Amino acid sequence: MLTQLHLLLTYTCNYECDHCFLYCNPSSKGTFTLKQIRHILDEAFKIKTIEWIYFEGGEPFLYYPLLVEGVKLARDYGFKVGIVTNSYWATNEEDAELWLHNIAKSGVTAMEISNDDFHFVDDDRNLPIIAQKVAEKLRIPSISTITIDKPEIDLHSKEAKNKGSAIMKGGAVFRGRAVEKLIFGLPTRPWETLNECPYEDLEGLGRVHLDSFGNVQICQGLSIGNFLETPLNEIIRDYDPRKHPICGPLLEGGPAQLVRQYHLDHESEYVDECHLCYLMRKSLIDKFPKFLTPRQVYGLE
Repeated sequence: MLTQLHLLLTYTCNYECDHCFLYCNPSSKGTFTLKQIRHILDEAFKIKTIEWIYFEGGEPFLYYPLLVEGVKLARDYGFKVGIVTNSYWATNEEDAELWLHNIAKSGVTAMEISNDDFHFVDDDRNLPIIAQKVAEKLRIPSISTITIDKPEIDLHSKEAKNKGSAIMKGGAVFRGRAVEKLIFGLPTRPWETLNECPYEDLEGLGRVHLDSFGNVQICQGLSIGNFLETPLNEIIRDYDPRKHPICGPLLEGGPAQLVRQYHLDHESEYVDECHLCYLMRKSLIDKFPKFLTPRQVYGLE
């Protein structure tokens, strides 16, 4: 059941992190308008099952007035509202309070703050710590941190011992720029064993990500429709995963089934399911442009 809508308020980001599964950078295109936000909230209300609206990116604070107004509008509809941020704005407590005052006043429910070396290489200003401290001071109800570390092999975890193989830790997902930057030296598995999608709910959905181009993504770069062409509530109502040209094979046999069904060129081994799925989808992007979009998420624009 779909309970969350995540609005990619903008693809633009002031960072260009190696682990970014959206290939975001300072020149990335695509930012919501206020009219689009209102439209999405109207559609969310019609769906009936939506509980949460998230604003993320990119970096949503880069479009601060739009973010504040978006939070207010979502709260007016009765939704719980979350924000995901890299806290670049929290350079000191006084300034951070200036940034967060209207956010807190607008009724935001939750903040998720990135706190890892991908964002803060050679930066010792403790921006996430300042952001969290000020958010607590302003009594934002739920505050958490997102920490993604460089992938590394863990031979000693309980899971590794039970499975008899190396387990990667760090939390990175191998989509987007992470495939270009982070896979080297990691253990791999035979492609034919990657026969499920372990991370996304392709049938029940649970959440979808929306961008300003209209894409309704159930995974980064994997769309089930365009809300600029068809009302969002109709896209969700009519979604049949078994008939989707990408989700159907994934449900049948994971990323390996994409290889088999579409007779795709491939390597013998990949780091994990996401790694194989992302590269196979990228190779299919010209065959299914409406479903594998936007191209910039694949590093193609």
